[in-house]
Amino acid sequence: MKFGAAMTVGIALITQMGEQADYLRFMPEAEPPDCGVPQSTPGGHAGPLRGPSDAPAAPERPRAGRRRGWFSPRVKWWAGVMIGGPGWVIPGVLKMLSGALLAYLAIGYAVPPDRAVDPTQMYLVAYNAVFSNYGLAVAATALFVFVSQLKINVTNAYAGSLAWSNFFARLTHSHPGRVVWMLFNTLIALMLMELDVFQALGKVLGLYSNIAISWMMAVVADLVINKPMGWSPKGIEFKRAHLYDVNPVGVGAMGVASALAIVAYLGALGPLAQAFSALIALVTALIVSPLIAWGTKGRFYLARTPHAPAADEGSYKRLTRCVICERDYERDDLAHCPAYQGSICSLCCTLDARCNDLCKPHARLSVQWNALLRAVLPRAVWPYLETGLGHYLLLMAIVVPLLGGLFAMLYSHELPLLLETGAAGAAGPAYAQVLRTCFVKAFAALLLVSGIVAWWLVLTHKSRQVAQEESNRQTQALNEQAQVLRHEIDSHRRTDEQLQQARLQAEAARHQAELANQAKSRYITTVSHELRTPLNSILGYAQLLEEDASVPPHRHQAVKVIRRGGEHLLSLIEGTLDIARIEGGKLRLESKPMRFRDCVHEIVRMFELQAAAKGIEFRRVLTEPLPELVRADEKRLRQILINVLGNAVKFTHTGRVEFRVSHAREMAVFEIEDTGPGIPAAEIEQVFEPFARGAEAGVSASAGTGLGLTIGKMLTDLMGGEMKVVSPAPRAADAGSTGSGGRPDVGNDGSRGMAGTLFRIRLFLPEVRGVRVDREAPRKPRIGYAGARRRVLVVDNEEVDRDLLATVLLPLGFLIQRAASGHECLDLLQAALNTSGDPETPDAILMDLAMPGIDGWATVRAIRARGLSVAPIAIVSGNAFDKGLENDVGIGAQDFILKPVRVNELLDWLGARLQLEWVEPPPGELAAPLAISAVSWAPPGAMHLRALDELVSLGYYRGIVRKLDEIEALDECHAGFVNHLRQLAREFQLDAMARLIGQALGGPRAGA
Repeated sequence: MKFGAAMTVGIALITQMGEQADYLRFMPEAEPPDCGVPQSTPGGHAGPLRGPSDAPAAPERPRAGRRRGWFSPRVKWWAGVMIGGPGWVIPGVLKMLSGALLAYLAIGYAVPPDRAVDPTQMYLVAYNAVFSNYGLAVAATALFVFVSQLKINVTNAYAGSLAWSNFFARLTHSHPGRVVWMLFNTLIALMLMELDVFQALGKVLGLYSNIAISWMMAVVADLVINKPMGWSPKGIEFKRAHLYDVNPVGVGAMGVASALAIVAYLGALGPLAQAFSALIALVTALIVSPLIAWGTKGRFYLARTPHAPAADEGSYKRLTRCVICERDYERDDLAHCPAYQGSICSLCCTLDARCNDLCKPHARLSVQWNALLRAVLPRAVWPYLETGLGHYLLLMAIVVPLLGGLFAMLYSHELPLLLETGAAGAAGPAYAQVLRTCFVKAFAALLLVSGIVAWWLVLTHKSRQVAQEESNRQTQALNEQAQVLRHEIDSHRRTDEQLQQARLQAEAARHQAELANQAKSRYITTVSHELRTPLNSILGYAQLLEEDASVPPHRHQAVKVIRRGGEHLLSLIEGTLDIARIEGGKLRLESKPMRFRDCVHEIVRMFELQAAAKGIEFRRVLTEPLPELVRADEKRLRQILINVLGNAVKFTHTGRVEFRVSHAREMAVFEIEDTGPGIPAAEIEQVFEPFARGAEAGVSASAGTGLGLTIGKMLTDLMGGEMKVVSPAPRAADAGSTGSGGRPDVGNDGSRGMAGTLFRIRLFLPEVRGVRVDREAPRKPRIGYAGARRRVLVVDNEEVDRDLLATVLLPLGFLIQRAASGHECLDLLQAALNTSGDPETPDAILMDLAMPGIDGWATVRAIRARGLSVAPIAIVSGNAFDKGLENDVGIGAQDFILKPVRVNELLDWLGARLQLEWVEPPPGELAAPLAISAVSWAPPGAMHLRALDELVSLGYYRGIVRKLDEIEALDECHAGFVNHLRQLAREFQLDAMARLIGQALGGPRAGA
């Protein structure tokens, strides 16, 4: 019996020591996998430990270098499991034996047995044996007791706060904070110490041990019996969203075992059963748990099927965000919540009180309780259960046992104290009866109050439930009234979702496009600079050679070809840069008053000559009156019109090009119509795309860069205008327009039947009145300047570019200094500054940007910061994107000269900055202007034309040149025709030559 009593008290420590086994959550997975792996769960919760018997039956493959014996991973892993789990029993047993040793020592020192079990007496006897001075022993005992009690109370208060908070969080869906529960546990500890209940601690521990062993054995039975037998699902599910509120397997086994053990402990089954009440609880839980699991078929373990474990998805588990707290968790820490339509973590699921367990309505405690009552009560009582009776009975079923147990514990504690007092004497039984009566009356009074409070809680809950139901009915009514609109609302929602998705996709695409555009701009800037540097030399020397009278006449054509090729490449670079500037939003319009009428006439004269040289008609239709002045960016307006008109003239081989201009209500309309081959319908959409060329452009020898229409369209949009293209072009009678003389839109060559293309451009060009804009005077050649000679410092890392600028400026009387880098420039200026009165101080500086060492901007900053020179500085660079950008050295767009350098632009800047008075050549030395005469275009006879056509079809260039010389020698009237064909031959435009010869053979002027 003493052994049974000792075992009962010792078992009370099982749960406390079991808490230490929580360290198993930090156990790594065993290697190899078949030695029993703890399936770790998210958050550190350890899953079921599998031994070798649970491992798969697959044959074990030998591993190289695998250690065996006492130091193998298998042995070490199992040793860690045993020490971290059941091994905590060993320190507990050692503590109990140490206490027994101290009690025995105290009894040996003549301490009464009832006081020897007092920890204070044990420590005092132990320290008295250590210290010879009794005062030191008392002080050490007091200090040890104080530290021990502080540690125990703080530890228990913290551990108790965890248990209280977790229990009441699940019960009430509220979490006031662990500090509240910690203070609550501290007050409980203080109350127990002040009420001096140490003597009753043994009985309390005995009672608690029965409940504890019932709980632990129910868990053990589920793990070692129910799961292997298949009556319990595999694995351990701890998420509240997947569990029944009450599982009859665990709760039932624990309740039956606890009740039977407590009855035995109270002595109702005799002294032997009282001593071994813990053993009764152990055996009962082990038997009842499998019986209930077998009877219920395990259907109360899981309320719904959980998702596949995240451990099956790889070594690294994917994190998912909780829709409420917005924190990231592993998937095993989350459950899908139908109320919030997303994943919810365990804590948020526990604290939420609004969903009413929508994910498992059949697994709620109220539903389970009603089902139990319906099973044990007659059917006639069932309607009353819905009125709150079932809820009230559930509350009272909890309150009555708790109150009864509490009063029974207090009675069992107070009765011995009363009987032990000498005042009781022979009247002890009477006092016991009075005490019993007082406790029964107090119990009845509190039971009455508890019943009233419980009924009030039931009615409050019922009122809240009725209000919720009424709200639901009103909501249902509103939903029924709005049923007609639901389809439309859903459609709007889907449309909105699609719009949101489209917006997100558009934002992502825009971001990618911006990144690509930035990369493209950087690439274009770099390539532009690298191309402009050699072009600077090519075009610069080509300009000098064209103006050099010493160049032999037969080399002038080669110089023109070089310059024309360089300008074509430059136009390609400029076009690409214009597109990049427009797309990047860096192109700024410079709107100011311009001479609109003069601009239109200049463009007309330009293309009349080109059309005449090509043998086609250029017709202009100007709807008068055109305003004298309008506000616009003249450079960009010219660029638009020249690009479109040049495109029309280029691809029109026969017929005409018509240019119509009108201006009304501040809106200018330009129409360019041609009788060319037109644009196929499949290519209309791509006509404004960069580098797009149609089928006609692919066979034309005069095809351009493919950027003219693109730039024209983009500039038109930038100016707030509109550009449209129609192909085939509508007939004039259909379009409501006529030719210059009011005739239908038919050319002299019978071009009515041709397809053609019509471009219509609309631009807002407001007329300007009361402002005078002078006409630009014609530029005259410059051979020098008046006054003292000026010194120019050229800073460029390319020797070719330095020599080119020197070649341009030296003949005009400038003195040139050269610097190959920014450092050399600063050294020259510093040397000139240190020498007083140095005549080599530059009057102007031409600075490149991209140089080794320090670049041009840094050099300019250093010049201004150190006060080395106040001379005006011009940036001469191929970095076109830097032109017009804000900077801290005062370099404006007018001080930025792009490579390749145009000589006139450079001289204009020097003249403006240095206030030069240019010297012009005497009138006699001026070259006579080319007279635009009506050169006869009479073709030769048919025999010569057929011979020439045969040479063209063979592509025999020398034969073509000799035949043209022969035709030119026949008669001067063929000079215009021959010169035009000779020009086409030099450019190898054989197809254009064949068309002109074919027209001449079929024309009215062809003769024998």
